[in-house]
Order: sequence, then structure tokens, then C-alpha cells
Amino acid sequence: MKLLHQHYGKQRVRVMKIFREGDIHTVRELAIGVAFEGDFETSYTAGDNSKIVATDTVKNTVTAMARDHLGPDTERYLAFLGHHFLNKYEQIAKVTVTSTERVWQRLVIAGQPHPHSFSAAQTAVPFVEVVVDSAGQTAHSGIDNLLVLKSTASGFIDYPRCEFTTLPETTDRILATSLKATWKWSLEPDSYVAANATILEAMLAPFATEYSPSAQTTLFQMGSAALLACPEIGEIHIAMPNKHCLYVPLDKFGIENNNEIFLPTDEPHGQIEATIGRD
Repeated sequence: MKLLHQHYGKQRVRVMKIFREGDIHTVRELAIGVAFEGDFETSYTAGDNSKIVATDTVKNTVTAMARDHLGPDTERYLAFLGHHFLNKYEQIAKVTVTSTERVWQRLVIAGQPHPHSFSAAQTAVPFVEVVVDSAGQTAHSGIDNLLVLKSTASGFIDYPRCEFTTLPETTDRILATSLKATWKWSLEPDSYVAANATILEAMLAPFATEYSPSAQTTLFQMGSAALLACPEIGEIHIAMPNKHCLYVPLDKFGIENNNEIFLPTDEPHGQIEATIGRD
């Protein structure tokens, strides 16, 4: 038998860090994963543990290094971890470090942001992936499970029809999606936090303001806007699964439905994905 591929590491290492500026606190909570590729074949085929970096050591490294090296930019911390492991252990050829973040938002009490109390109701999940090897590093950032909806200014007409087509054409429908977007960094920005915020704001603008003849058109507009807004990214991949909101015909009950009552459903759903790059 032959070992065709192998990698190992530690996943979902939970790290919370409190940043204190006097009485004003900021909370960051990450779930970090680390995966190694390299000279580990004999650990699978010959019972040889001499090259295995214990995954408990990986966990301890991630948490201990966070004190001095985890700052506002997750991307820089993940890159630091990747280079640390690559340089420390000669048997490691490639390190992939990933993270997802639980976003804690400051509570507003009596109209004022509270200095040290937070809520985590947001469903959208920021994520980062940094890969480090002897050739250098590549980094991706993104957002997942970003629920967005527009209640009008969307339609779908002029599509092919056959004997199995039942979907009615419309020029006024709900467009809703659980967005996942991943952008690839070609240059390092001064601030990943600021650049990521710029990208997200730029993507949402055409979603909200442009008429959508299809989810495909809106996706391309959103990706193009992100690339125009942030010169440090080289390409962006967007996945837009439809969160269908189906018109409910109430006329059988003698009730008029003026595009007001809908049935939300996400199974089955349309899956629209594309990668947009620069010319």
C-alpha cells in the first residue's frame, strides 16, 4: 500500500483576547485551525513519532503567542503563526492557518456605547486563511453567512422555457441570499481591518442600489465594486445561494396579495457562484 497524501494539525483552537484602553475594552474571539504538510510519512507507515509536532503543542502555541502578536488584523497573526511553525520545524514544508471570528458588538445603553459590555447576535462570520511555505505566503479573507435581502428592485424574465418550466416571470421580486465572499490579497494593506470594511461596504452598495435582472448580474456588480474599492486584492469569489421568498396566492381565500405575503424557504435553493478578477 502507498500513502498518497497526508496532513494533520489542530482545529478550532478558541482564543479570546481583551484589548484594554483605560476603561474602554474591545473583545476579539477567534477559532483558529493549523494544518501541516511535510515529512511525516513514517508517522503513518512505520509508527515513527519522532517528527510529529504534538497537536497539543500547536494549541498552546496559538494561545500563548496571542498575547503579544494578536492585534486588530487577524491576517497578520495567522501569517505570524505560519512562519513560526515553518521556521521552527524543518520537517514542515507547508502551513495552512485558518480562522473564523465571533463578532462581539458593543451594547448601547441609554443611547451610549457601553465600555465593557457586548452582544454577539450577528450571524455573519469573518474568516481568514493564510498559507505559508518556502515560496512565501498567500492570504485570503472573507465573510460567510451574511444574510442580505432587498424587498424590491429585482426581477427575472426572458429565460428559456420548456414543458417543465413553471416559474412565472416577474419584474418585482424579493432577492435574498446568505452571501459568502472570499478575496485574495495581492498586496498587503496598511490595515486589514479598514480594507475588509471597505470591501464589504463596496459590495453591498450595488446590491442595495442597482436594479437586479438576475442574481448573476448582481453578483458580478458586487465583485467588481469590491475590486474597484480595494486595489490590494487581486480577485474575489462570491457564492450567493438563493433564499427564496415565494409569492403566496391568497386569491383562493378571497384575499388580494399585492406582493406583501411570501413563504420564506431555502430548500432547494439556487446556487450562484463566480470568481471576478482584474483585466
